[in-house]
Amino acid sequence: MEKKVEKHPFTPFLPKGCKVVLCGTFPPKREKWAMDFFYPNFYNDMWRVFGLIFYGDKDRFFDRKNKTVDKTGIQSMLTENKIGIGETATEVVRTKDNASDKFLEIIKPVDLSGMLARIPDCKVVATTGEKAASVIAELSDTAIPKMGERVECQVRMPDGSVREFLHWRLPSTSRAYPMKTEKKAEYYREMFSFLGIV
Repeated sequence: MEKKVEKHPFTPFLPKGCKVVLCGTFPPKREKWAMDFFYPNFYNDMWRVFGLIFYGDKDRFFDRKNKTVDKTGIQSMLTENKIGIGETATEVVRTKDNASDKFLEIIKPVDLSGMLARIPDCKVVATTGEKAASVIAELSDTAIPKMGERVECQVRMPDGSVREFLHWRLPSTSRAYPMKTEKKAEYYREMFSFLGIV
């Protein structure tokens, strides 16, 4: 049976002056989306984490009644705080019919140097889960950081120069990851505090 290769549906969201880019692995299938943007599943905790950190309200971006997420509000908040969102895989095969990283075969990883070339002020590539962390570690030929920790990395840029950055591993915001939303937010807040964002 031929493998069905899926291409990533979104281009990286990289606001001007971006200090950090958060990278997961790959979005769920379209029928699970509550909006057409990164972390689109209504039950993923990413935008609840951001709501807690920046507004003290984990439901800031959610309409519970209509099961929708405020994409415009999220993009404005990211732009204002110079936070980018990307992914570590641009093409994948789902070996099972779900969004679990465990069953994702990465066919084509992110063009890390190409992405970083677009955001010269970026100091941190933050990965949101183990699989995403393993991709960045492989692309930068470094160890996978432990959760909540960071590793110094280098990557060869398209112009031949060497770019240094920190690879910071954060907890997955999937509900399948067994940690309370408030606890996840503490890890994210620590990184944003380090960068002077909060």
